[in-house]
Amino acid sequence: MGIWSCLGQDIDQVRDSLFEGKSGIGIEPMRKEYGYRSMLTGIVPKPALKGVLDRRTRAGMSEEAEYAYMASTQAFNAAGVDDDYLLNNEVGVIFGNDSSALPVIETARIMNEYRDSAMCGSGLIFQSMNSTVNMNMSTIFHLRGINFTVSAACASGSHAIGLGFMMIQQGLQDMVLCGGAQEANHMSMASFDALSAFSIRHDEPTKASRPFDRDRDGLVPSGGAAAVVLEDYDHAVKRGAKIYAEVLGYGFSSNGTGGISQPNSDASYLAMTRALERSGVNPDEIDYINAHATSTPQGDMYEAVALARLFEGRKAWISSTKSMTGHECWMAGASEIVYSTIMLNNGFVAPNINFENPDEQSAKLKIAADTKQTELRTILSNSFGFGGTNSALVIRKL
Repeated sequence: MGIWSCLGQDIDQVRDSLFEGKSGIGIEPMRKEYGYRSMLTGIVPKPALKGVLDRRTRAGMSEEAEYAYMASTQAFNAAGVDDDYLLNNEVGVIFGNDSSALPVIETARIMNEYRDSAMCGSGLIFQSMNSTVNMNMSTIFHLRGINFTVSAACASGSHAIGLGFMMIQQGLQDMVLCGGAQEANHMSMASFDALSAFSIRHDEPTKASRPFDRDRDGLVPSGGAAAVVLEDYDHAVKRGAKIYAEVLGYGFSSNGTGGISQPNSDASYLAMTRALERSGVNPDEIDYINAHATSTPQGDMYEAVALARLFEGRKAWISSTKSMTGHECWMAGASEIVYSTIMLNNGFVAPNINFENPDEQSAKLKIAADTKQTELRTILSNSFGFGGTNSALVIRKL
């Protein structure tokens, strides 16, 4: 697995941030100048790829593809998969990515200014497509297996892992690079800000994202990329690969009712129960739940209702790592599997920071407001997105 996020740019940095409850959220003043209500964002450094990749390759890479390259390089290195292996074996790629805003805006700016499409160059088309991550990763890493993008709002990264799991389970692939990526620039999130979906707690940036807390006032946008190398168990053992966790099950559902941005506790419950049933796991066996909870008033409430139906009075600790990262959007479902796997392998539950006052629904949940050092074996991770797309994954330590 590999990660490039506001919590750190490799697994060790992110592990330390998770354990310490360290927030990666800050202020970006240009958002105010641009017309945003909220200046809050996850602070994600831009990778330095000059000298690492050639100019022609870099020209076709969007911001999120750059993040994905960094995370995927880490993941392949951790899996013991080098360039020679990739050239001589079939490996697939499924990434979650639901938009690529900056190059679309840049193309429109050039056309409006110069009225000449030749001025756009050859790179913007490859940056602007939703499949920008997949097309770049498949080319750079010589990936010749399954290759497509999952466009499913904030559940995109989770669905990508779920679909990779199914490909391997059905014997169609031995190895698939899966993940999620999200651009973090200010141009990518103006339409979200227009919904008044973002926190405006500017006086305390690191306390702005407060999932499940009574006083939450909105989410904080963030970005980066996360990648995991999924592999058939026997294939991994034969290679002598280090195995971090096993994907046990994947559950999904669609709300099918209400407005396009309206959460649904019944559909969330269905995705979770399907993931548990397909894993052969009952709620009492779950040690930790990485909640989707984004710090919005409605979203957290509906998820809390669904979680209470399954886990009220049970042993599972619950936290939302979005309290530290903000909402990593298309990346979140993948990054939260990486965060959960880090906890699984290091014996701790990362805190739901800023959880000071429960509301009526979250009071029923066993929320970890601070770091819990405890052995973990089985974890459930939730991802729910606009348009009613829901995904849940169950992973277990071998």
